[in-house]
Amino acid sequence: MIALQIDVTGLSKTYPGGVEALKPMNLSISDGVFALLGPNGSGKTTFMRMLATLLEPTSGTATIDGQDIRKGRKQVRRLLGYLPQDFGLYPSLTVEEQLDYMGLLSEMTAPQERQAACERVMEQANLTSLRKRAVGTLSGGMRQRLGIAQALLTSPQLLIIDEPTAGLDPEERIRIRGLLAELGGDRVILVSTHIVADVEATADALVILRLGEVLFTGTIEELVNRTRGRAWEAVVTRQRLHELKEQYVFTAVHRTGGDMRIRIVAAQVAGADAQEVEPTLEDAYLDIMGLAESEAAAA
Repeated sequence: MIALQIDVTGLSKTYPGGVEALKPMNLSISDGVFALLGPNGSGKTTFMRMLATLLEPTSGTATIDGQDIRKGRKQVRRLLGYLPQDFGLYPSLTVEEQLDYMGLLSEMTAPQERQAACERVMEQANLTSLRKRAVGTLSGGMRQRLGIAQALLTSPQLLIIDEPTAGLDPEERIRIRGLLAELGGDRVILVSTHIVADVEATADALVILRLGEVLFTGTIEELVNRTRGRAWEAVVTRQRLHELKEQYVFTAVHRTGGDMRIRIVAAQVAGADAQEVEPTLEDAYLDIMGLAESEAAAA
């Protein structure tokens, strides 16, 4: 069952000085976890802030469950929970006090309703055992889970999260990925990231952005299929490694004895005993980015 429908039509943003942060975008998002993948400066945060009605588009618009982000801001805000990359917490409050206060700010005036919502989101974010901990003593991953819990207080149909695992250690990153995968079952989750592994672990579909332009929209399988026949592995000397780096896009380099095992995306690999291999999501992502850079350089 589709929880929510998002339709984006010609949405763009140009900042003062002519900086084109997002070129006109057309996009449809329905159910599950949808990832925005791209390097810093690709337009991910700009797009998310416009969807969250925090930034006025230059042109175009989007509808969320039929509500226009430009004409129906109040209605849209009732549908969503938004967690920016940098969000504020009160270090002297406990976890449950922080959530209770945010519930008040979200117009949950009835104490029983607020308490029930706090209990629900603490359980969802695996924070129940930390309820009496002061926010200022939490680790980065715990704080991130608390931020997600805050965004879930009003049971939003759309959850927008900007760079949820940036700066976290591997263990907490895995926890956040697992949490997002679980939460995506009954709502739309829009996640921006520059980490390919986050997409692989959580997303049902993705859009790849580069310099404000959409390079790809679709499922992970569809993206990987584009690179089938273009992924190669070879074992080369260190000297040959440096020569090949000038010619090809590398997706992995590993030491193997005195030589180097390399992974390349290209139509063919000349001058190396390369074997075609099954492409990964990282191969496909770096391939599409490399092709875009080559086209831009040739233009």
